Amino acid sequence: MSSSNRTAAYKDAGVDIEAGNLLISRIKKMVGTTFTRGVITDLGGFGGLFKIDMEGLKQPVLVGATDGVGTKLKLAFLFDVHHTVGIDLVAMSVNDILVQGAKPLFFLDYFATGKLEVEKAEKVIAGVVEGCKQAGCALLGGETAEMPDFYGSGEYDLSGFCVGMVDFDKIVDGSQIRKGDILIGLASSGLHSNGFSLVRKLFSSSKLQRDDKFPGTDKNVWEVLLEPTKIYVKPVLNVLRDLEIRGMVHITGGGFYDNIPRILPTGVKVVIDFNSFVKPAVFHWIKEEGNLSWEEMANIFNCGIGFILIIKPDLKEDVLLRLKAQQIDAWEIGRVEICSSNEEVVQIKF
Repeated sequence: MSSSNRTAAYKDAGVDIEAGNLLISRIKKMVGTTFTRGVITDLGGFGGLFKIDMEGLKQPVLVGATDGVGTKLKLAFLFDVHHTVGIDLVAMSVNDILVQGAKPLFFLDYFATGKLEVEKAEKVIAGVVEGCKQAGCALLGGETAEMPDFYGSGEYDLSGFCVGMVDFDKIVDGSQIRKGDILIGLASSGLHSNGFSLVRKLFSSSKLQRDDKFPGTDKNVWEVLLEPTKIYVKPVLNVLRDLEIRGMVHITGGGFYDNIPRILPTGVKVVIDFNSFVKPAVFHWIKEEGNLSWEEMANIFNCGIGFILIIKPDLKEDVLLRLKAQQIDAWEIGRVEICSSNEEVVQIKF
């Protein structure tokens, strides 16, 4: 019996095994471009094998994180643009483990859809590959699931996780943060992957169309709203290699108010000057379109700061110079102060 005959019954039920095999054959070469020295299996096995290089590490600690892209995918479907969301997927996890000083080792993805469209899926995986390259980690494997009637026509979902490693003595946990330390804010690329339930609502009620110029920019609407999340791994690890970073924050859902407290020790607060950094045009548009205050914005969006380093003030110039050399815009955006028991630990001066 031929393979086409063997798979006919399942195809009649809505699952195309041959399409899945075609996708693997088309992505295999590009996935291989992410392989680092630790990868010892090829794509297509039941599990990915990775040999950890322990050289120079006294007490290696594995760090893991998992995430998705959220409702930003809805705009990818609407605009029929699929090559950027894979970068978002990788970014959300690798930036999270970076906060603790970890270098990403490998990433695995999960792509689920109602009917597998090979070309569309290939574009999504190409974005995952690009994200892994930016983060310096291997795309060790993944899963493609075709589930008829589970997703709307043309829609899919994405999730993924990464594993990284850091030496125990070099874990960054915020415990050494002290009064007088300063906050260095690293520029975001835009919205990143948070707040899109609100963004989609505002876009739907606006008069903007997919290919219109986005207000205040020279880019099209789809380019601005689907701008992929910036991956901070390489520039931050470069700084961390030689300079002490006492705390790091990935500004994701919940903005400044929910994310910064996650790394602050008891007894301190941060005071942020909201006028110390550049806010991309998309945030001004959201504020005006949604009739929001900047305080509300800072509790939802990154507002232009995607990642924060907390350092001793005497390292400021060295850190800023290193980031500039790696094409990362950054600013001193605040400081650490003593906090009394009845104060908010994140205070923003608008």
